[in-house]
Amino acid sequence: MSFFREFKSFAVKGNVMDLAVGVIIGGAFGRIVDSAVGDLIMPLISKAFGGLDFSNYYVGLAGQAAGLSLIEAKKMGAVFAYGSFITVALNFIILAFIIFVMIRQMNKLVPPAPTEKATIEPITPENVLLLREIRDSLKNKG
Repeated sequence: MSFFREFKSFAVKGNVMDLAVGVIIGGAFGRIVDSAVGDLIMPLISKAFGGLDFSNYYVGLAGQAAGLSLIEAKKMGAVFAYGSFITVALNFIILAFIIFVMIRQMNKLVPPAPTEKATIEPITPENVLLLREIRDSLKNKG
């Protein structure tokens, strides 16, 4: 099989197409979650903790002055931006929770696939059938 035929066979398989659709939808869903976290949830957390903004928490590694924004500090050199990491970790936790809830609800909506049980009865051997006939005939005579 030529290289291109083999590649075409691989690329049009159902699993590859499903994966591609999942990646595209996941990317779009990731942007929605980023917006929900950055624009809705983090401002509420910030308000609850008295104006706390994780994204600007950092430790300057190049002698940056305290009180600069993260962007200004990065322009001056390397920074240990642990606040950005906290924000990304919260994004992940929220995303994982949302996906968990969605899958849980979808599992409740979709009925389980029926399982096919073997309804075929085993074939009874002929000698057993003959013995049963003899037994039944003896019961009827007595």
